[in-house]
Amino acid sequence: MIILPAIDILGGECVRLYKGEYGTARKVASDPYETVRFFEECGARYIHTVDLDGARRGEKTNADLFISLAKKVNVPIELGGGIRDMATVDFYLKNGISRVILGSAALKDKDFCKAAVDRYGERIAVGIDAKDGYVSTSGWLETSDVNYVDFAREMEKVGVRNIIFTDISKDGTLAGPNLEMLSKLKDAVNIDITASGGVKDIGDIEALMKLGLYGAIAGRSIYDGTLDLKSAIAITGE
Repeated sequence: MIILPAIDILGGECVRLYKGEYGTARKVASDPYETVRFFEECGARYIHTVDLDGARRGEKTNADLFISLAKKVNVPIELGGGIRDMATVDFYLKNGISRVILGSAALKDKDFCKAAVDRYGERIAVGIDAKDGYVSTSGWLETSDVNYVDFAREMEKVGVRNIIFTDISKDGTLAGPNLEMLSKLKDAVNIDITASGGVKDIGDIEALMKLGLYGAIAGRSIYDGTLDLKSAIAITGE
């Protein structure tokens, strides 16, 4: 299992949200460039980034910043938020982003999602953000009537090989990941699964490793100091 340290950008700054609520945005780092370099120095094999402005507006908003971040380190970067058409997918993947994450677009336009997967394969991931078991969209501002497991099965059918699952009620809380939901997801599909939301400490990392997941995203726990990134990477053996 790999550890993906996270950077969420809102208004050009590194922030963390509490349960996905934009009004709770808290600045957690002064310089995104120093932050990605720190992640690289700690041995991160992948960095997870989110354009929160883009997720809310449905368009790429901080694109120049993310492209610039990707050029500052030798660690691959994945990016989600506001990626709703093939032109945006092409732009990011041709300008240094290693993997893009489709969220709202994957739910609302499966033909687009399939076309992106057909063109780029494993460089396309799908983010499944769930509230009370149902998929949320538009920067978590809207909740659908689609169950998260059913949606994962649909994504597997169109060829998606990587799912990033977030239980919104856990995100930014340091309350531990939703192991039950993750376990159900792991049993339902044969896809790489990355856990996001709630990770607090090494104990949570060990619990996620036991599920046999592909990866775990850590954000607030790193910034608040409850998780030592180097130690977390060391115990995963990745």
